[in-house]
Amino acid sequence: MLKHKFIEAMVAEDVGRGDLFARISDSKEVRAFIIAKSNGVFAGKSYIDTLAKMYNLSLSWQVEDGTSFNVGEKLLYVAGDSKSILSLERSILDIALHASSIATLTAKFVEKVEPYGVKLLDTRKTRPLLREFEKYAVRCGGGINHRMGLDDCLMLKDTHLKTIDNLTEFMKEVRKKIPFTSKVEIECEDLDMVKSAMAAGTDIVMCDNMSNTDIEEVVLFRNQNYPHILLEASGNVTLETIEAIAKTGVDAISSGALIHQANWIDLSMKMEA
Repeated sequence: MLKHKFIEAMVAEDVGRGDLFARISDSKEVRAFIIAKSNGVFAGKSYIDTLAKMYNLSLSWQVEDGTSFNVGEKLLYVAGDSKSILSLERSILDIALHASSIATLTAKFVEKVEPYGVKLLDTRKTRPLLREFEKYAVRCGGGINHRMGLDDCLMLKDTHLKTIDNLTEFMKEVRKKIPFTSKVEIECEDLDMVKSAMAAGTDIVMCDNMSNTDIEEVVLFRNQNYPHILLEASGNVTLETIEAIAKTGVDAISSGALIHQANWIDLSMKMEA
């Protein structure tokens, strides 16, 4: 969804047929600020900037996307008509809270894998219609986006593979029909499947729910026979397990937890006296 359409829909959901306070109050030029009530990594600036332009608010940023902040810091000043600011308060906060919560958790995962040169990827486990927004938040936290949808990479999961009789022949047809720049990734559960996928010509192998010992065997086989093929590990990846996975030698680790396990941090908007 285009950014401005997303924001229009968000505001319409909250304001409905009109803010009742705006109906009975007088307009004043005021300034408010967002203050951090917990530590985190900020995300949402790009969207809040768009909202401000749409509703004629002036912003003074104290942070950027991807910036760490601490309890008590003032992150943003918002100036403009009191009715507008009060009507948009929740929308502004929800953008910052949702995005920053994902960025904050993502940054913790990134910290675990960076020493090993491993890329941290998100997944398509996003909330309906929020994929672009949530994957943007992952980038703010230092993660890298996996595919945005079914149209930018062909991934053959176990469900797809059940419908394919001959993987090698199927891959020949794939190369004729998908865009030249599109990659193919095949999900594998054991070394035998990895060998078949690599022989068939995949670009990426996903080691799905494999033990770290099994992943190490896959890495060794890849390095000795198909060094150009990328390896991704996935499945039940947590902050407690991701470092051990990174040590196996894979190129990337993907985790849906970056988004669906992100707990909201605490931010608040206050009016200046």
